[in-house]
Amino acid sequence: MNYNDLYEILRKEKYSEVLQQLDKNFLTDFSLYLKEMRSAVSNDGDLFSDSMFQSKKQLENSIALFKGLMLRRKKKLLNLVFVAAETGVMKKDYETMLEFERKVFDNLVKAFNDGDKDLSVILSGGKDNGNRAVNKMIIFNDTIDQFVDMEGKTLGPFEKGELVNLDSRICDVLVSGGKARFVDG
Repeated sequence: MNYNDLYEILRKEKYSEVLQQLDKNFLTDFSLYLKEMRSAVSNDGDLFSDSMFQSKKQLENSIALFKGLMLRRKKKLLNLVFVAAETGVMKKDYETMLEFERKVFDNLVKAFNDGDKDLSVILSGGKDNGNRAVNKMIIFNDTIDQFVDMEGKTLGPFEKGELVNLDSRICDVLVSGGKARFVDG
């Protein structure tokens, strides 16, 4: 990884509405790049040389680019969380997330769902009737046609690889039938 690679990654992320696929070793590569840059800056003897100044500036700019990249990805992640919490459906963006972003996404979707459940309890007079559906996140292993859920609502169709937040009872049936798998978490 070098400065130009980082700049190009940020540029692609900036001008695309969807979360961009990053190399699975992106964070490790960036960490090594920073280590090399810091080492080069600290080992350069003349504090006032042009190369030392350029190295320091490139290090500062690299950190700024990385922070900008992470900020853009966080904003996109929050939008994806909102869509997933409201619709229960998330398309292929889950696969483009870095591992830590998936954990954040799963936790935020769960927090939104828990908040919606709490709101429902409050609006129903503060009584939890015990029949509230608990949702779980699954990823479909196969393409699935439309079907009817426990309340008679039509769900689907769903594509292979699609991430969906559904009633846990439905998820259990789909997973036990090999049509989907649970998202870790």
